[in-house]
Amino acid sequence: MLLFCPSCSNMLIISTVPPEQDHGPNVGKNRFECRTCPYQMVLDRKYYERKAMTLKGAEDVLGGADSWKNVDQAETRCKNETCDSTAAYFRQVQIRSADEPMTTFYKCVKCATDWREN
Repeated sequence: MLLFCPSCSNMLIISTVPPEQDHGPNVGKNRFECRTCPYQMVLDRKYYERKAMTLKGAEDVLGGADSWKNVDQAETRCKNETCDSTAAYFRQVQIRSADEPMTTFYKCVKCATDWREN
């Protein structure tokens, strides 16, 4: 945080109140101090509060489980070597820049193996 002096508009620095300047309860406390004029402000209370941050759940950019609802089928060989299916669901998504071709995602009808082709 950057603060400026209300008297001369110079930047305030943080320093500790030395015992020779104040013999009272402010000794050892932090203060904002101006290097140009005699302005000082003792920090005698908490001026901020740290709050625990909560992480948001990551969103599935490609649609998640609902992305395979209402998709078309295509005749293509399954990438799983143990599956003999020749049909797969497919959908196309533009995941790169607009001048690049769309990426086609496939999901086997029989074994649910998924793969993609550019």
